[in-house]
Amino acid sequence: MANTKILGKRKRIALVAHDHKKADLIEWAIYNKTELAKHELFATGTTGKLVEEALDRPVKKLLSGPLGGDQQIGAMIAQGEIDVMLFFWDPMEAQPHDSDVKALLRLCVAWNIPMACDRATADFIMTSPFMHNEYEAAQPDYTGYLNREVKDDEK
Repeated sequence: MANTKILGKRKRIALVAHDHKKADLIEWAIYNKTELAKHELFATGTTGKLVEEALDRPVKKLLSGPLGGDQQIGAMIAQGEIDVMLFFWDPMEAQPHDSDVKALLRLCVAWNIPMACDRATADFIMTSPFMHNEYEAAQPDYTGYLNREVKDDEK
């Protein structure tokens, strides 16, 4: 049987947006202000400041994405401290920290975290009945990977 993790009724939501997508995320957050108020919000630096001001409510702010904020959120995902990721990223502009962005998106998939990268998907997530109740999320079992035999030349 797969491991499971119970996501509480109050979700821990990570908010991240590239510079050209910040206005879109802020507009979306204002539109969803009532629903977001029911959850705990985390965000990378500037995005967190903007969301906090727009919603007039506290947001746990981490470092700016390129300065390590993406990696901080990634660590929180790996430790089971984030339930939902909303990452409005800019597909038209190369980012200096693209490798961090890719790693963050990979962690969401690796740990089965609901993730939206655009407004439409964020709307679907926020209006899902799973957002308003406890949810039993399947957690991948990586014991086989962790217990694999590692040869000397792979260390």
